[in-house]
Amino acid sequence: MSDEQVAAPTNRRRISQRGIATRERILEAANRLMLVRGVNATTLDDIREASQTSKSQLYHHFADKQELVRALVTYRGALVLQRERAGLERLRSFSGLVRWRNALVQANSLNNGRYGCGLGSMALELSDQDEQARSSLSETFAAWERLISDGLHRMRDSGLLRRDADPEKLATGLMAALQGGYLLANAAHDVAPMEVALDMALEHVKSFLVQPSR
Repeated sequence: MSDEQVAAPTNRRRISQRGIATRERILEAANRLMLVRGVNATTLDDIREASQTSKSQLYHHFADKQELVRALVTYRGALVLQRERAGLERLRSFSGLVRWRNALVQANSLNNGRYGCGLGSMALELSDQDEQARSSLSETFAAWERLISDGLHRMRDSGLLRRDADPEKLATGLMAALQGGYLLANAAHDVAPMEVALDMALEHVKSFLVQPSR
C-alpha cells in the first residue's frame, strides 16, 4: 500500500516555530512540484525529498495526501489573492486594467506559457475528485473575480464607465478570458493565445468607456 493510501495520525498540539517552518517548507515544495507535474503525478515521497523532511515530519502535519492537497489549495489561493490585491485594489482606470493584463502576461511569458494558472490547473484535476477542494477553489476564484469587479465598480462610479456597464459580468468575462488564455498558452507553450484572449476581453470593457481614449 502506498504512502498516499495510508492515513497516519496527526498531532494537533500547538505547533512550535520550528514546526511552522517545517510545514511551510512542505507546502512550498508541494506547490513547486504540483505546479509543474500536477497533483496526481506528484507523490508524497517526491514532496518529502524536495522539502528535505522525514516521513514522520510530513505525517505530523498532514494525515495523508488529500489533507496536504487541501492545505495547498488554501496556501496557493492565499498567494494568488495577495498578488492580485496588490494591483486590483488600486484599480480605477482602463490603463490600470492594461497594466494588470501586462503583468500577468509578463509573468507567464517567463515559462513560455507553460504550467498555466496554479489555481486553474488544480481545479481541472480536483473538481471531480475532492468536493472540499473544489469548493475552496471556487471561493478563491470568486474572491479574485470580486477584486476585478470592485475595480470596475470604482470606474463606473467615477464616471469612466457608462452606467449600463455591469461590473460583475465584465469581471466574469475577464476571468474567463484569463483562465482560457492560461490553458491555451500552456498547450501551445506560447503566451500568445493568452494575450489574444485578454485583449479581446479588454476591448469589450473598453466599449463601455465614456471616453474610449481613457
